[in-house]
Amino acid sequence: MITAPVQRRTVLTLMLSSALGYFGFLSVAAVVGLLAAEMLGSDSLAGLPAAVETVGTAIAATPLALRSRRLGRRPALVLGYSVGVAGAVVSMIAGQQGFFWLLIVGMLAFGVSQTANLQSRFAAADLAGESETARSISLVVWVGTIGAILGPAAALWANRVGLRSGLNNWVGPFALGIVGVALAASVVQAWLRPDPLVVAGGVDGKAAPRNPLKDAVRSAKAIWPNQRARLAIIAMAVSHMAMVAVMVMTPLHMRDHGHADMSTLVVSVHVLGMFGLAPLIGGWADRYGRIHTVAFGAVILAAGTIAAVVAGYVPVLMFAGLFLLGLGWSFALIAGSALLSESLPIEERVPAQGLSDLAMNVLGAVAAGASGLVKDLAGYHWLANFATASAVLIVVAALGIARRRQALVID
Repeated sequence: MITAPVQRRTVLTLMLSSALGYFGFLSVAAVVGLLAAEMLGSDSLAGLPAAVETVGTAIAATPLALRSRRLGRRPALVLGYSVGVAGAVVSMIAGQQGFFWLLIVGMLAFGVSQTANLQSRFAAADLAGESETARSISLVVWVGTIGAILGPAAALWANRVGLRSGLNNWVGPFALGIVGVALAASVVQAWLRPDPLVVAGGVDGKAAPRNPLKDAVRSAKAIWPNQRARLAIIAMAVSHMAMVAVMVMTPLHMRDHGHADMSTLVVSVHVLGMFGLAPLIGGWADRYGRIHTVAFGAVILAAGTIAAVVAGYVPVLMFAGLFLLGLGWSFALIAGSALLSESLPIEERVPAQGLSDLAMNVLGAVAAGASGLVKDLAGYHWLANFATASAVLIVVAALGIARRRQALVID
């Protein structure tokens, strides 16, 4: 079959670009809250740059999906990474010069690199057969472990080098962000050929550019009656919101207890949970079904949030809780992505994929923006309680659809 070698090349290329992209993205994400807190002298708005970064990811989701629909995956991904590089440069200048408003602008653009990272998983599914959709997605997610773990760990080294070179505290890691994201763009441009969406017949070169907001509304109306597609978006968006709410404030929570230097290690363990077991999760989803995999992942996510706060501040439980939090997110992302890709015809699929990433990151931005205020006013444990309640919502939605489907089969 002619698409088999193309699919193998596509997945390998996306694995490499995702590793580099996540390395660059998480080198910055691991420290931007610490940089913001130092610039402002307060934790109340320390989550704002991360929130704006997530807004950038959300804003770009539908336009990049539409670009894929018109031109293919490669032009869309390269554009996303390129905007991210520009944002990292601006953010680095802002951190060095002490311009918080400029940091906000830079992080808005830098968030677009994460849009490219996320949409890479859908590119891996364009040519995959139904029995291997989740596995193909999971391989692209999994290889991000390499960059995602090395990024936060290397951020400490980059910060020390930056301080010795005259950079302000926590500015050095932004250089890693620039390098990683730029290399990801180069890999996609050079090697994502032929374009998988073109081969799959999902590109409409005559489609005129449309209003992204109207297109998102159109996609939402098309998706809502489809229970499986609706569950996929709910699972990915709500689990992402829950994870971000806890993750963004964890470094500051640990700093409050005298363990600031351990915070990047906790982020690395959390990221290991997000990406490290992805192939196993993909295999699980292909074997046992997407809906049950989504529900199981939500249970794991809830367990992680409970572990993070149940015994007060216990460093070992922080590591365990943040690992489980990332693992639950991984279940939702992989199974939800496969479920969404399989539930819609190809002409509706790409806009719906953009909508799913839009929903994920809008909710993530709200969670990140509010997390600092919640931590200051009510305490870190309330962020974890909110995440637990979100996980329960996913379980209820998934089991409700599973029961209805079972009833239809019996009838």
